[in-house]
Amino acid sequence: MTVRLIAAIWLVTLLIVGGFAFLQIQEERARLVTDLQRRATLLADSLRDSVEPLARRGAAPAIERALKRLARPDRRIAVYDAFGSAVAVSPDREGVALPASVPEVSEAIAGGETKRGFRAHEGRKLYVHAVPLVATDERPVGALVVVLDAAHLDAAESLVWQANGVRFLVIAVGLSLITWFVVRASVARPMSAMADWAKSLKAGRVVPPPDLGDARLFGPLTVEVTGLARSLYRAQAAAEHEAALRLAGEALWTEARLKQFVRGAFEGRAVFVVSNREPVSHVHRNGGISMQMPASGVVTALEPVMRACGGVWVAHGSGDADRATADARGRITLPPDDPRYTLRRVWLTTEEEQGYYYGLANEGLWPLCHVVHARPTFRPEDWEQYRAVNVKFAEALLEEMEDVEAPLVLVQDYHFALLPGLVKAMRPDAHVALFWHIPWPNFESFGICPWQTAILEGMLGADLIGFHTQYHCNNFLETVDRVLEARIDAEHFAVWRGKHVTHVKPFPISVAPEFVDEPPAVSRPQLLASLGVEAEFLGVGVERVDYTKGLPERFLALRRFFERYPEYRERVTFVQLAAPSRSQIPRYRELQEEVHATVAAVNGALATRRWKPIVYLERHHDRAEIWPLYRHADFCVVSSLHDGMNLVAKEFVSVRDDDAGVLILSRFTGAARELRDALLVNPYDLDESADAIRAAIEMPAAERARRMARMRTIVREHNIYRWAGQLLGELARIPAPPVTIERTPA
Repeated sequence: MTVRLIAAIWLVTLLIVGGFAFLQIQEERARLVTDLQRRATLLADSLRDSVEPLARRGAAPAIERALKRLARPDRRIAVYDAFGSAVAVSPDREGVALPASVPEVSEAIAGGETKRGFRAHEGRKLYVHAVPLVATDERPVGALVVVLDAAHLDAAESLVWQANGVRFLVIAVGLSLITWFVVRASVARPMSAMADWAKSLKAGRVVPPPDLGDARLFGPLTVEVTGLARSLYRAQAAAEHEAALRLAGEALWTEARLKQFVRGAFEGRAVFVVSNREPVSHVHRNGGISMQMPASGVVTALEPVMRACGGVWVAHGSGDADRATADARGRITLPPDDPRYTLRRVWLTTEEEQGYYYGLANEGLWPLCHVVHARPTFRPEDWEQYRAVNVKFAEALLEEMEDVEAPLVLVQDYHFALLPGLVKAMRPDAHVALFWHIPWPNFESFGICPWQTAILEGMLGADLIGFHTQYHCNNFLETVDRVLEARIDAEHFAVWRGKHVTHVKPFPISVAPEFVDEPPAVSRPQLLASLGVEAEFLGVGVERVDYTKGLPERFLALRRFFERYPEYRERVTFVQLAAPSRSQIPRYRELQEEVHATVAAVNGALATRRWKPIVYLERHHDRAEIWPLYRHADFCVVSSLHDGMNLVAKEFVSVRDDDAGVLILSRFTGAARELRDALLVNPYDLDESADAIRAAIEMPAAERARRMARMRTIVREHNIYRWAGQLLGELARIPAPPVTIERTPA
């Protein structure tokens, strides 16, 4: 490859330098010819006035005397009569020899005009300039000829070729050396590293894939090879880990295992996911378009599943640059560097988004299901928009799976309670599952919803409804029993309505084993320096600004901690990452103001010149920014007042492969039922939360390691691939709808 590149460089350089040399020679030749012409013209014109009268009289001696005065080695001057015979010639000074035949003479006499040309004589190049001599009646009487030495034209051309030849060699050699070094450093070494890595894998040594350098240098090839390397590394690591678990009688769900399971159970059929939140949004920023992942538990959970299974993800296109990055149908393949699935964006008007999302979904169903002392708001116009948007998403979904037989549909969350019924009515062959990511309240609480019947009927269009906990399943079944005419199969946790059966089961959701593919190399001192913090102990919280997350209660508990244990002032700093959410809703704007006021009050009461207890960062943070905080925090606080699961707790645990750090977890989260080794607290009890912070800081290292190791085992084994496998496995076990057989009358 290097030889071919250098040969190509030499060829291109030769063509370029040769082309420029040719142009340079043409310009230099034109300049020199013009100079010869100018000199010859000046000399001929100056002699013509004195020689022409003598030629008319035939005074040859006088002409010879005139020419003798102008004789020089680099030129010859001659006068010819009307018949082309030489009358007088300037003396020969061992320079230019006059040719015996000068065609320009006869042409000048015959045509009565100046004639010029080049002649070769005795191996020498000459320039001939012939001027006609005329009598008073304009009759030609002869010609005056100036012959100049033109040998320097060839010499100048030769010098130009020589100079450009040297230039060509210098450029070609220089570029060849640079190319050799670049190819060696940027191509040969990465390829050699890749070969060594492949040999290590073949030898059974699991090593991280090599860094192949800047992806812009190699383009798609580098991206594809690097992605393949990572995939093989993860697959081999997962295979080794799974083999170890199998020796212990256990099994680990991995991305590859989930993919194989879907392929076997559903014969490779694509998975269709519907959610309000899209996995990535595109926004205009700093004069360009950037991609960001929303702060959403649904996205955190489902994105690895879609990477594993492929298919189509139907979601609301909410980014202000989403249309610019999608095709005419709103489709885009993800991830950009390693496409695994298709995102189909659905566009909503401002009125639809306001009524469906901000209205019924988040001012009605969200507070209704969470029961956190925020009064639900139900407006008829919001219900109409909610119904219309569910229909719009159903149409987009039906369009995407038009040519798919018996498609798998995973509907996500409370935004699409009506969607299962709409899809099932049009595609009875579809396998439809609805997963409800938030809690389900008791029947009395849900009974205040004016449209509870329509919502329940829409949900029961699904073949399978999943919740995080059995408690939520029981609440749902009791609600259906109290509201609808249906038969509840308590033994199998199913609802029969006519011939259709809906199974209701718990599927505790989780996270992927890897929080990020390539964790940033950030040390604890670097992290503290970037935050402008000097602290012996570091706490962290990561939340959306939502009234279910208990942010004011968390900050008041921190204040209580410092009041009860003043010895930890200037030693403990708590960093809260807060992503703004639903700020168009008044209750959320009020919460933002309350949170800001609480943080200001706590810092105002306790902060010193060099320390403040709470560092509050309110903006969107991507996973690469969150990872160092999870990794280096001494404790993480999840103080939700009510949560279906809460994946922040599991994300924190998944990162701590150092078996350090302590999780302080609200007992009102679904995660509290699995992560029993966390310090479980009542977030409304400020003293209990303050004591938990002290316990986390003072906990012996051995106990921290034991607790974290047990929680990491739970999160690793009960990961998102296991969740998806169990959900899809349950969906696969549901029998197909019965086929009606028409009898022919006897």
